[in-house]
Amino acid sequence: MSRRKRCQAPPASSLTVDPTRIAVPGTDRIAGVDEAGRGPLAGPVFAAAVILDPLRPIDGLADSKKLSAAARERLAPIIRARSLAWGIGMADAEEIDALNILGATWLAMRRALLALPLHPAHVRVDGNRCPPSTGLGFDCRFSAVVGGDATVAEISAASILAKVGRDAWMCQAAQAYPGYGFERHKGYPTSSHVQALARLGPCRLHRRSFAPLKSPDLFPAPASDA
Repeated sequence: MSRRKRCQAPPASSLTVDPTRIAVPGTDRIAGVDEAGRGPLAGPVFAAAVILDPLRPIDGLADSKKLSAAARERLAPIIRARSLAWGIGMADAEEIDALNILGATWLAMRRALLALPLHPAHVRVDGNRCPPSTGLGFDCRFSAVVGGDATVAEISAASILAKVGRDAWMCQAAQAYPGYGFERHKGYPTSSHVQALARLGPCRLHRRSFAPLKSPDLFPAPASDA
């Protein structure tokens, strides 16, 4: 039962806002942005953007990689309920192969920002580089924060939503593409995943630009959706 609960998808809506609590001036709104899924061999890269409500603090925020799955699942609905706004964006395996993983990550981050119903004045991004700000439809200041998922509350919240959202997506993908174990390793290059690739070959969710998948001799291109 606990495994089934971890694999549940997040609510259909990719953003939320409490209209009774939009009291923070626009110049004070800080959006934290982070991603999940840059390293896997399969599946999309997810990103989340979160604008926290300073009047509704959330205890326990931290880098999602440092939290247990149970802790992330507990915090995710609290973040969605207490934040002024949050948004989710993703870029699929085809976009990753076309753009490279950095370009696809920036695309997912921009989509997460565009999903926000409130325009932030300042966007803080985990890492040492920021996605392009042109074409977002609003003006804001961007800054990169190395290790921000562990030190900036907004980025920590975004890291949790991105991780929980991607894990749920991969659990659903496991039903459409059985045999790979996506519900366990979430597309990361574990030994069981590599063994499944050797046995089944890649599916449509695999990133063909990633080693060892980019070797046509080892893994021929899939001919169908199976």
